[in-house]
Amino acid sequence: MNGHECYIIGAGDFFGLREVPDDSDYVIAADAGYNYCTENCIIPDLVLGDFDSLGTAPKHPNVMQLPIEKDDTDSMFAIKLGLEKGYTRFYLYGGLGGKRPDHTIANLQALLYMLDHGSRGWIFGESYIWTAIENSVLRIEGEGDVSVFCPDGKAEGVSIKGLKYELDSAEITSSFPIGVSNSFKDGQAEISVKNGRLLIMYGIKVNEID
Repeated sequence: MNGHECYIIGAGDFFGLREVPDDSDYVIAADAGYNYCTENCIIPDLVLGDFDSLGTAPKHPNVMQLPIEKDDTDSMFAIKLGLEKGYTRFYLYGGLGGKRPDHTIANLQALLYMLDHGSRGWIFGESYIWTAIENSVLRIEGEGDVSVFCPDGKAEGVSIKGLKYELDSAEITSSFPIGVSNSFKDGQAEISVKNGRLLIMYGIKVNEID
């Protein structure tokens, strides 16, 4: 995971960067995520938000003031902006926890929104990462827990290989959490879905295999 990504730094819990942006990446600070940027010597290309959590618009050469009453969260507005700029890989930090679990749910929904628009996103927590796939395969390696959820309706042809609890062309639904707290058997695993979407959470010691 490197090169030409859009980084979005939100106002939720922040535990440092696992992936570090370079000059080819685009960094957006969403509202109080700007504080994390300044504290960690991250220079955002753009700061946007209604600044309800930051308190006031910061002194930055590129600030986009958003109205308080709007359909999009600050993070979703940042995602839409990144999509307009042509980015297809999004790293979201500060998108989980905090005092607003509703924003956590909104950001998980945003992973599905990115799939709808031909992109993929990763949301980084303290010890885990969230991502989503649709009609495709995710190959991972490492150690730690892995959880797989169907976020909407049903997902057909779900196979899990290389984890302790395997599935073979199963159907899973959004009303029953069958994929919680799985674990690696031999260090590598494959999760696939033929028809539908999956939300996947894996530990920070797990890497995706391209």
